[in-house]
Amino acid sequence: MSAELLTTIGNLGFPIAVSVYLLVRFESKLEALTLSINDLSITIRQNLNSWNG
Repeated sequence: MSAELLTTIGNLGFPIAVSVYLLVRFESKLEALTLSINDLSITIRQNLNSWNG
């Protein structure tokens, strides 16, 4: 392999690896946040229904 190709792989590999790592981490956090928002919505709806009779 030429030195230029290795340099290109080195320059692109690190940002790609960091991007994949961050996407995986954020995906799990977004799923947890979505579940929390859905639970909050259900709780608010139940409280509003109990206040209105």
